[in-house]
Amino acid sequence: MATSRRQRKPVDEWLPLTEVLEELDITRATWYRWRNRGYGPAAHRLPNGHIRVRRSALDAFNNELEAA
Repeated sequence: MATSRRQRKPVDEWLPLTEVLEELDITRATWYRWRNRGYGPAAHRLPNGHIRVRRSALDAFNNELEAA
């Protein structure tokens, strides 16, 4: 019996701040300094206080940095 699987589009995952900091190679202090100045990828604060960044927003920010 053959079952067909539909290809799923990759999900635009939410990344925890620690992964974002590692990928950008910056410290937490730099992150908050950037955020206070309105710089950096769009972020979302969860009800428990944790910060998440969408993969697409981080990739767009990285592309912007490379273009500059």
